[in-house]
Amino acid sequence: MSEDADKNLVSYQDIAEKGLWKNNPALVQVLGLCPLLAVSASVVNALGLGLATLMVLTASNTAVSLIRNQISDTIRLPAFVMIIASLVSCIELLMKAYTYELYQILGIFIPLIVTNCAVLGRAESFASKNKILPSAVDGFMMGLGFTLVLVCVGAIRELLGTGMIFNNMQLLFGDAALNWKLNVLGANYPGVILALLPPGAFIVVGFLMAGKNVIDSQLRKRADAKAGPKEIVKGGKRVRTTGQIA
Repeated sequence: MSEDADKNLVSYQDIAEKGLWKNNPALVQVLGLCPLLAVSASVVNALGLGLATLMVLTASNTAVSLIRNQISDTIRLPAFVMIIASLVSCIELLMKAYTYELYQILGIFIPLIVTNCAVLGRAESFASKNKILPSAVDGFMMGLGFTLVLVCVGAIRELLGTGMIFNNMQLLFGDAALNWKLNVLGANYPGVILALLPPGAFIVVGFLMAGKNVIDSQLRKRADAKAGPKEIVKGGKRVRTTGQIA
């Protein structure tokens, strides 16, 4: 494998790590939380909105990268918004055609993908400065990271709130998903209504952020332990706050 190919491989791996974990839109950038908190009361709602956002992010990053050298800076942002709005309209029409009941449940939050800061942010910060393939991969990975967080939040809220999981998945996958519902906590589970309300979403997202910080901290400690004790340079100059050098 050539040296250039090695560099590209490392670059794509870095893009994937940032989208899924290091710079996750929901847990690190804390962008697009309004729809995340509003519609993530169940897995099917979370997955539906997550897939719609993923498709818009991937397609908008690709389109913005394609025209990045053809538009001036003065009309850059309006052009990006027009591209994103056109793609969201396409997704909205597709959902009306194939998943109409789920579209009615998600409601206003499908058109509001246009205003999702994560979508416009990736178009401006990455796609407008990079080639088509890396931009498409960046959009896909950022969308996938956002979708995974949405589904995790939806699964936890649905489980705590109803004792079941994967309820009404036929709204997204058709009749083949009629029997996907799992009654995990039993028929007599009373349910925690707080989990289904917006405050419950705040609490679940907060715990996910805390869990990520704990995992990152443990990984840093392991990396430091593996690297061994840091070498102390003897006789080095110390800089005082007064600016005088000892």
